[in-house]
Amino acid sequence: MTIKWYPGHMSKALEQISELVRKIDVIIEVLDARLPFSSSNHLLEQVRRNKPCIKVLNKNDLADPAVTRAWVQHFQKASGVRALPLVAKNIPEVKNLVKLIKQVCPNRGNPGYPIRTMVVGIPNVGKSTLINTLAGKSIAKVGDKPAVTLKPQQIDLRNGILLFDTPGLLWPVMDDQGGAYRLAASGAIGANALDYTNVGVFAAAYMMRRYPELLKERYKLAELPELPYEVVEAVGRCLGCLMTGGVVDVHRAAETFLRELRAGKAGRISFEEPGTAADIEAELLKMAGIDERPQEQIF
Repeated sequence: MTIKWYPGHMSKALEQISELVRKIDVIIEVLDARLPFSSSNHLLEQVRRNKPCIKVLNKNDLADPAVTRAWVQHFQKASGVRALPLVAKNIPEVKNLVKLIKQVCPNRGNPGYPIRTMVVGIPNVGKSTLINTLAGKSIAKVGDKPAVTLKPQQIDLRNGILLFDTPGLLWPVMDDQGGAYRLAASGAIGANALDYTNVGVFAAAYMMRRYPELLKERYKLAELPELPYEVVEAVGRCLGCLMTGGVVDVHRAAETFLRELRAGKAGRISFEEPGTAADIEAELLKMAGIDERPQEQIF
């Protein structure tokens, strides 16, 4: 199955973001710490205009700490870019973001001259949660599914920072199907655009290669099965995803497996690392029985 997802409102969102950038001092890009490259808004580089950018690696409590440290070093090699891991609901950690915003823009933040920031990010990376924590109250709508914010909002944080919220934006062409499947595994892609079984099998293939001990411990497996599909079946048996006659409901097993990975129940994992080799990616797709050919452009 080739994953295709580009809701219509996102095309207009890109136009809105491009226009807003002209008025912005600092861009805050919210990423999923478990997959910082795949959750990075690749279109942002086209409209950033060399403005300072803070890459917030949200959901840091779910990600592999060593891998996150590697990503911070990787991002901060780029000019004008800072990276900060945090959990969007954690007030002390979010206060560190406020300090960083003021550090990268020291000439503004006084009365009449607020630091104009814009929060961007693909759907379901915790953008609205971060904004609500920054504001100290519920302002941005939060949901457990993608594409909740549909139009820009302007928010005065009353601390010298003026914040612009924007709709979640995903790039229109997902040529990298490995990246698309990682996004689907993380929950960033709408359920109607994916097949839970295929995505669950892909996630199982990755866990077999990168975190086999976590798989065995969580699902009480003495040894891992040979194939990713069999791992999903084993997970289904462990979690009681059974039909009449004791047959595993593979679709429900895959959906439950993904839900557990997203919640961190199998442990802290990262779906990608800086410099992940393309041949490993191709191998994972092959293990999962997934066609890695790019999809056609969707508008």
